[in-house]
Amino acid sequence: MNRRTTALLSTAIVTAISLGIGVGTAPSASAAPRAGARAAAAMPDAFYRYDGGEPLASYRPGDVLKKRTLNYHVFGIPTPLKAVQLLYRTTDAQGRPSANVTTVVRSPHGDGGKAVSYQSFYDSLSPEDGPSRAIAGGVSLGGVIANAESLILAPLLAKGYDLIIPDTEGQNADFAAGPEYGTNTLDSIRAATRSGETGLHAGTRIGLFGYSGGAVATNWTSALAPAYAPEVNSRLVGFAEGGLLVAPAHNLEYVDGALVWNGVIPMSVIGVSRSYGIDLTPYLSAKGLAIVKELEQGSIVDALGRHPGMTWKDMAKPQYEDPNSIPVFVDAVNKINLGQAATPTIPGFIGQGNAGWLEGTFNTPPGIGTGDGVMVTGDVRALARQYCANGNRSIKYEQYGLLSHVGAMPYWAPRAMAWLDDRFASRTAPSSCGTIPAGNSLEPQEPTVTR
Repeated sequence: MNRRTTALLSTAIVTAISLGIGVGTAPSASAAPRAGARAAAAMPDAFYRYDGGEPLASYRPGDVLKKRTLNYHVFGIPTPLKAVQLLYRTTDAQGRPSANVTTVVRSPHGDGGKAVSYQSFYDSLSPEDGPSRAIAGGVSLGGVIANAESLILAPLLAKGYDLIIPDTEGQNADFAAGPEYGTNTLDSIRAATRSGETGLHAGTRIGLFGYSGGAVATNWTSALAPAYAPEVNSRLVGFAEGGLLVAPAHNLEYVDGALVWNGVIPMSVIGVSRSYGIDLTPYLSAKGLAIVKELEQGSIVDALGRHPGMTWKDMAKPQYEDPNSIPVFVDAVNKINLGQAATPTIPGFIGQGNAGWLEGTFNTPPGIGTGDGVMVTGDVRALARQYCANGNRSIKYEQYGLLSHVGAMPYWAPRAMAWLDDRFASRTAPSSCGTIPAGNSLEPQEPTVTR
């Protein structure tokens, strides 16, 4: 390992430890700063805005619009490692042309022949919390996660993998819009392999890697690739993911009233509304409106544990206590249900915890069951079984019965990396098909008729 890699590893580890930051740490309501104030204080960076003379629609998805090279930062501290950032054309959740940013980091041991597209679990409603901002030196409460992920990226660099790190949510921070996560990631790969500055090229083999929100991006990327970016799909060696969101309507019911993870309820309301251009505020109570307002530019760090025990009923007007009584909600959650998306054609490794009680989620709703605290384990099993049944027999599924969402991540990560190593080495992918226990129904939600 040369000096540059050692510097990155040392800086990331020492800084993370000295700041005492953990992925699962959530501030109390009194300690957390107002998200809106944080966003207002952020300095705009013109790099993130497309300001060219030609219409954005005139560019192909994945075309590079701007580029810059800078030092890779960890919690605002520059390292000797260089990063290339690209503004590129992509497609948003509504099928419109948009511009997004990705970062490419070359391994000191890499030759441009293999790369890992790492999908961050930054989970935020503010673009200021994205990984590209953290890498460029930005420091924010919501950006803690993207900074701390350097601890995951460093081993991949040490193994010789070049890294592609997209801002999966786009520059509007369209939280939970899985299809947009997928197009942003696929066009990020296109951009990275079209730009001469990155050292990557049309022959670079690529693996997909992501946990939690990063797993959402990883799976949607795998599912959309054959139709949206077949030339990228042909170079993908596999996808490794853990802690996966499959059918969001199930997750919202599972975390209802939880002590910590119920914060994703208002985040999802905001994210889905923003992504698909709908307005859910007419269905919210005064309390619901207040919670949405305080989190409209917030991150998962702001939301977790902020309102322990809060339920959807607390947020909704009495006549909308059943979210399926809201037609636009039903339409939106069906669009982001992975069970209704295409089956990936590449090998997959899926890890899922199932001890949600460790993180304060005790619900076991009928037809949904248990999970890791935020993700529904039966949904993940059902998706893996569906892929097997649809002809992709290269699916490896692991369930961690004594691990929760946060706890499963450090166990899953080295196993996922080892699985990806084998895919790059062209070894036969293992299969769990035929042994995965039954899961939940992933059928679309049906609107509830109200009188």
